[in-house]
Amino acid sequence: MKIVYLHGFASSPASKKARFFAERIPGLIVPELSEGDFFGLTITKQLDVVRRLVDDGGAALIGSSLGGYLAALYAARHPRHITRTVLLAPAFRFAGHWAERLGSATMASWEATGSLTTFHYGAQTRLELGWGLMEDARRYEPQPDVTQPCLILHGVNDDVVPVQFSQAFAQSRPNVRLVELNSDHELLNVTAELWAETRTFLDL
Repeated sequence: MKIVYLHGFASSPASKKARFFAERIPGLIVPELSEGDFFGLTITKQLDVVRRLVDDGGAALIGSSLGGYLAALYAARHPRHITRTVLLAPAFRFAGHWAERLGSATMASWEATGSLTTFHYGAQTRLELGWGLMEDARRYEPQPDVTQPCLILHGVNDDVVPVQFSQAFAQSRPNVRLVELNSDHELLNVTAELWAETRTFLDL
């Protein structure tokens, strides 16, 4: 089974969680979702990266934060291509929640100038991000209708994406199992639990 790991926003295939899973899953595919164009990053472009990797079907997706939201979006649109998903603190309600976190003044400035300076964890420096990300993200549903078996692992102390978002997502979906962990958004203090749950769920 092909397994693809989708990293989070302003991250990279070299992130700690990406490397953690790559060390344990032989052949894990970890793409660079911005493909070298962080300024031009959009949800649509990232979904196209996923499409090119799993177009032949039969793949499982592991996604972290924004990568988790992308995994859910793709799975909802391609039920025959994706067998199951593992979502790590998935960034449901991405566009709306981002707007709330940034505030109206920053959002207005971003739209007016077309650019937002933000820290890129993969590059370890501040980079410019185009308004196109938000403009495009608003076209997508806050909570994708995933029908495949889905495992969500979310920290109860997450101050970036509230665990309540995952609770609401799982509540009405019998195909979704939510595991709440004593951790924050990064989930780096519970990697043993992440691996145990993922290995069992994906039958590795």
